[in-house]
Amino acid sequence: MFEDDSDRQYRPVRNHESQYSLWPADSPPPRGWVVAGPEGSKAECLAYVSRVWTDMRPLSARRAVNS
Repeated sequence: MFEDDSDRQYRPVRNHESQYSLWPADSPPPRGWVVAGPEGSKAECLAYVSRVWTDMRPLSARRAVNS
């Protein structure tokens, strides 16, 4: 899909289930995903995601447990 190299800039993206991924900054996020953090190197974006994504369960599963 795209080359993964050390010079590429990324952006964290998040879906409707509050799950995160990284996406190249020079490409629009895939359908159903929104930009959810600062642009940076892969390492910077992974560090950001590790700080904010503290519960890896999908949002629907978290809601079901709390209902």
